[in-house]
Amino acid sequence: MVVRNSIDWIALILVIVGGLNWGLVGLLNFDLVAAIFGMGNLLARIVYILVGISAVYMIYSVTKDMT
Repeated sequence: MVVRNSIDWIALILVIVGGLNWGLVGLLNFDLVAAIFGMGNLLARIVYILVGISAVYMIYSVTKDMT
């Protein structure tokens, strides 16, 4: 994937944050996002939603580059 603009950078950073968070959950049973923003907090939910949207955008971006 080639990072072309600021949206690509933001999406890449959020996907990396999400991946690291899931790695911590799997390895240590520690949710970093919940630790920072609070469990069930609206801000934590927004971060989770943005990470999910970023993952969908990255899938779109990678498949678009393949064609």
